[in-house]
Amino acid sequence: MKIGFDILGGDYAPNNCLEGAILAIKELSTESRLVIIGDSSYAKNYFNEKGVDPNSFDYVHTTDVIEMGEHPTKAFSQKPNSSINLGFKMLKEAQIDAFISAGNTGAMLVGSMFTVKAIPGVIRPCITSIMPKQNGGFGILLDVGTNADCKPDVLYQFGILGSILAKEIYKINDPKVALLNIGEEPEKGNLVSQAAHTLMRDSKDFNFVGNVEGGDIFKDKADVVVCEGFVGNVILKMAETFYGMTKKLNLRHEYFDKFNYELYGGTPILGINSNVIICHGISSPLAFKNSLLLAKDLVEVKLTEKIQKTFQ
Repeated sequence: MKIGFDILGGDYAPNNCLEGAILAIKELSTESRLVIIGDSSYAKNYFNEKGVDPNSFDYVHTTDVIEMGEHPTKAFSQKPNSSINLGFKMLKEAQIDAFISAGNTGAMLVGSMFTVKAIPGVIRPCITSIMPKQNGGFGILLDVGTNADCKPDVLYQFGILGSILAKEIYKINDPKVALLNIGEEPEKGNLVSQAAHTLMRDSKDFNFVGNVEGGDIFKDKADVVVCEGFVGNVILKMAETFYGMTKKLNLRHEYFDKFNYELYGGTPILGINSNVIICHGISSPLAFKNSLLLAKDLVEVKLTEKIQKTFQ
């Protein structure tokens, strides 16, 4: 297994990336190999300074990077030697089994859609977020930003994608899937929500438990909560801010600590023909380590292949 890791992406690249790689190899098996995509000379010197054997990694050298402020589509086409572009090229040619970056999110989505492409039958690939529950468990929220507006059939497919992720990666048997709405009754919400509920209600593709409201996300009513990316992103940013406020106010509780994104790493892009993980731009070494471990899990359980089989 080879995992491609863009060390030029993120606000604190490359040091946080390289430190995350050091943490990850301590937990990865010898069958897993990290491919460092970026300035190889800098990376090797960094590893030497940290007392880590540079030969523990493979390298693809480049110093070209798609900056956060660049237009994703233009930059992806105009910078063929950028770390993100090289990562997707290797992924397409099966030189690596997964690709991780905290770089330009738009460019990561462009690469996913135009290089490895969406799985046939998947209308809109999406991204997810972990939502801690009061009972100590956690649920999956999707979409959280890729698709601001969704049609009912897209929301239905999110239920399928989220259910597969919950079962295969997080080992939740028969995950409960719910639709986020402004009330529990089927007739509540806008026209899209009402139509989506009608589709999901009769589903044999997942275990639909009905509508849930915003406060139910943190309860045990559902394991997978489906919503449009606009709504999901607002919830995600609120949760991140909530966690930040507890830290500033010095409010200590193990439940609040579970809102720390570092514990979960990045988010896989569900519904494409390979394993791609998008990391937070401010990712710490711990967040990168957990993203790399998540990539290993995605490859080992053959998540992409299972999604492909479902949509055949």
